[in-house]
Amino acid sequence: MIARCCRGLLLLLMLGLAPGSQAAAGDVWVLSIDDAIGPASADYLVRGLEQAKDQGAQLVVIRMDTPGGLDSAMRQMIKAILASPVPVASFVGPSGARAASAGTYILYASHIAAMTPGTNLGAATPVQLGGAPGVPKDDKAKPAGDDETLARKQVNDAAAYIRGLAQLRGRNADWAEQAVREAVSLSASEALRLKVIDRMANDLPDLMRQLDGKTVVAADQPRLLQTRDANLIEHQPDWRTRLLAVITNPSVALILIMIGVYGLLFEFMSPGSGVGGVVGGICLLLALYALQLLPVSFAGVALILLGIAFMIAEAFLPSFGVVGFGGIVAFVVGALILIDTDAPGFGIPLALIGTLGVLSALLIGGVLGMALKTRRRALVSGDAGLVGSLVTVTQVATDNPFSGSVQAQGEQWQVQCATPLQAGQHVRVTARHGVMLHVSAAAPAAQGE
Repeated sequence: MIARCCRGLLLLLMLGLAPGSQAAAGDVWVLSIDDAIGPASADYLVRGLEQAKDQGAQLVVIRMDTPGGLDSAMRQMIKAILASPVPVASFVGPSGARAASAGTYILYASHIAAMTPGTNLGAATPVQLGGAPGVPKDDKAKPAGDDETLARKQVNDAAAYIRGLAQLRGRNADWAEQAVREAVSLSASEALRLKVIDRMANDLPDLMRQLDGKTVVAADQPRLLQTRDANLIEHQPDWRTRLLAVITNPSVALILIMIGVYGLLFEFMSPGSGVGGVVGGICLLLALYALQLLPVSFAGVALILLGIAFMIAEAFLPSFGVVGFGGIVAFVVGALILIDTDAPGFGIPLALIGTLGVLSALLIGGVLGMALKTRRRALVSGDAGLVGSLVTVTQVATDNPFSGSVQAQGEQWQVQCATPLQAGQHVRVTARHGVMLHVSAAAPAAQGE
């Protein structure tokens, strides 16, 4: 009898330890993506999944409302989702939200895909990268030659990628490929009917009730979800993610470049204060860090740097604005082609480019104005400022009344005069020969100056 009970207890213990019945009791982490997907979004999601694993979360919910974003950031996020030992549920919400373009791929990659009524997904055709100027990038116009081949390769690669994700998660692979090749979209109810998503829920608590008791395989391990009464923890972006989101905005990166270069220029022109050098150096390094994370055109970067170099050179070269205004043109053209993608949320507004161009033009105009004023101003130093100036005799030679010394331009000079000199007498410089000045007695009217 005792042996039979021991065998029963051992059997129950073995069943309790079986992988298929693991209960992943813990909190549910909620990550929110409410904008275009970029380097900041990828950093936020990757670190969030890592922290959720370390703190024993049983599920991570990605609440999405995104127009899409960068392919590189999207693939980084998908790799983290596929490798995560914590199940991931992507939830498109609230009502009116969307998971377009890159959001659709993330939805397909997640262990659980859910949407709120009134939301949509799709339009997953990759945008063209590196298009030549003048080549249309919309869906109705076809690029020609090499551009057509490149576009076809991108579409085929994207279609195979999303089809692989669909097959991995057991979702509708045919519609996934159609979303890439034809840029079609679906509403939440249609997505559920076509088995593009797994669930449709009104809100997060509703989704938690539906997922309670569901077994999900994550990192080759079955996970039994117990979400009905689980604690929902909103994991907000920290300072690092917020800073990365700001500096990887292409408009902010362009402004940082301008502040950095002009700050260093101010420091070189007025050394000693340190403010321009410190602020300029920090801004320039932040801008360069942002640019290496963004899909930039190297031709655009080169034109911007060349334009700024020309504008700086205008302050030192007598080109009367030719070099400076040429630099403005180079800067504007470089800013227009700087970001090498049509992904939503990563363009530079024309108004910003125009504003920076106008400010640079005003700066160049100010430098030219100062140069012209300086050109018209009479010289007050050197021989040009010395000859004709009125000076006072400080000392007369004891052996020669026609010779003495004067104070001029902060220096002591030897002088000679055709008439006898007296200490304190006002004389006017008529010529300079080496270190000797020739002077003449000043007129009585001039002595009162």
